[in-house]
Amino acid sequence: MACRISELVLDCRDPERLAAFWCEILGFQVLGREDGAVEIGPEEGFGGLQPTLVFSPSDEPKREKLRLHIDVNPTDRDQAAELERLLAAGAVPADVGQKGDEQWHVLADPEGNEFCLLRRRL
Repeated sequence: MACRISELVLDCRDPERLAAFWCEILGFQVLGREDGAVEIGPEEGFGGLQPTLVFSPSDEPKREKLRLHIDVNPTDRDQAAELERLLAAGAVPADVGQKGDEQWHVLADPEGNEFCLLRRRL
C-alpha cells in the first residue's frame, strides 16, 4: 500500500489573508480553523484527490526561495487570461532567475511565496 499527499502546510505571517488568496486562486473553501491555522480545500472536503492546504501562523520571515513551490494551470481559460486574473487577485511577478523564454510565469503570493502558472492542459 502507498501513501498519498493529504495536505501541504505553509508557514506564514497571516494565515487568513493567504487562505483567502489561495481560495480565490484555486476555487477552494475554508475547511477548518485551529490554533490560528486555516485549512482550505476543494468543495468535497477532506480525503479527495487534491490535497488540502494548511496556512500555519509563524513569525519567522521568509528568507530564501522555497524548496517546494506550487504549480497551477488554468482549467477554463488560456494562460494569458489566467495570468490577468491572478495578478488582479494579488499575485505579483517574481524573478527566480528565469531566462525569458519559459512557457510558464513565476509569481508570488501576498507573502512572497513563489508559484508558477503553467499553460492550460487539455
